[in-house]
Amino acid sequence: MRTRGDHRTAGAAPQNPQRTGDANQPGQVNVSTSRKSDNIPLLNTTIGARRRGPGSLYAKATMSESLELKPGGAVATLALEDGAFFTGAAFGAQACAVGEVVFNTSLSGYQEILTDPSYRGQMVTMTCPQIGNYGIADETDDESGRPQVEGFIIRELSPIVSNFRAKESLDAYLKRHGIPAIAGIDTRALVRKLRTQGALKGVLCTDPARAGDAAALVRQAKDWPGLIGMDLVRVVSPAAPYDWTVNKGAWAQPTDRQPGGMTSPGDQKRPHVVAMDCGAKRNILRNLVQSGCRVTVVPASATRDEILALRPDGVFVSNGPGDPEPVAYAQETLRGLIGKTPIFGICLGHQLLGLALGASTYKLKFGHRGGNQPVQNTDTGKVEITSQNHGFAVDVDSLRRCGGEPTHLNLNDQTLEGFRMRSAPAFAVQYHPEASPGPHDATYLFDCFVDMIRTGNSPTAQQMFEAQQRRNAVPKS
Repeated sequence: MRTRGDHRTAGAAPQNPQRTGDANQPGQVNVSTSRKSDNIPLLNTTIGARRRGPGSLYAKATMSESLELKPGGAVATLALEDGAFFTGAAFGAQACAVGEVVFNTSLSGYQEILTDPSYRGQMVTMTCPQIGNYGIADETDDESGRPQVEGFIIRELSPIVSNFRAKESLDAYLKRHGIPAIAGIDTRALVRKLRTQGALKGVLCTDPARAGDAAALVRQAKDWPGLIGMDLVRVVSPAAPYDWTVNKGAWAQPTDRQPGGMTSPGDQKRPHVVAMDCGAKRNILRNLVQSGCRVTVVPASATRDEILALRPDGVFVSNGPGDPEPVAYAQETLRGLIGKTPIFGICLGHQLLGLALGASTYKLKFGHRGGNQPVQNTDTGKVEITSQNHGFAVDVDSLRRCGGEPTHLNLNDQTLEGFRMRSAPAFAVQYHPEASPGPHDATYLFDCFVDMIRTGNSPTAQQMFEAQQRRNAVPKS
């Protein structure tokens, strides 16, 4: 089992993803009094970082970036645990938030990203340079009932909102929900830092009374315990069971099973799936309904007996935030369900099912977050482009020792992306077949789940590929 001090990174030499403050010199921020025009001050941000030891990317890295602030605009500070800090323009709520600073490479879909419960405890940096241009749509695009990120970090906030579906601006939305955000910093420099050193603890402050004290914010970032060993599933999991009946509606794909395609919508003979909600994205539940399932959602703390009392035809275990290891109650439940009912897991569910089998997990250096992650089928060699959001992974060697069979690997770092059990109807993937946002290459996995419920056999990598091929056969209009 992984210990708190385990910092392995698959596909690379072991590295510590959570550097302490002695790795870099404190950042330096200089605000120039020069003006680009009569009424727009120019803010110059200089970040100095010193890395030591052979093979360092820089002996010293100094980056300058210009940021136009509106007259009287508020300043925000992003302070990192290693002593570096970034100063930019504040938007969203006036607040100070602490969390793990990560990055997402998606070009769009920021509303879905903001509301994804897997981001609880984290502050998200978008690598796409301009964010907010299409505003915030209605709750149809939400993946949960509210924004889940602790803070939001972008290069440029669009000055206009242009979309017929927009209900409000990104700034107003974050302000309404109490989420602080920063714009105008060099996100390329920040992301390179995170890729080099690993995800870092940070504080994002837009409170005028505190944003100027970078040293105090750095100390706060250092003092935060971090995600390892923290159970965030209890924070986002629902308090009581509920039924989910909404399908994908207007967002259905041409090859999706149409409502009533399997049986009539109200037919109780539809496969009954009990979904363990560890922080489930709504689009996963929509896909289950679209696939012809009747869905009952239960808290992640539901016991084996409570789930079996619902007489499920299959059990789904969802995505969720943080470290899977402290979520021992869900592991125990899954351990008791293996062999008694078909099980399908996504993201955190992939990790929890792996732990339930006896495999181990570890923290990735900077994680996989975005809509362009290449995943390879281990049997066919075929590649699909996937949506991902996770910072932990299942150790593939420990999985094999427990009888698990890898079905998919990440082509960027060779980490495990999917596995099946030979001895029981159970399989899981680390990536997100529901997308939202992201490509639809992996939607076929919901078909595999329904097929497993019918046959009682977990799908092989070859059978998964065949299911994908059936999905790709788009009917002619």
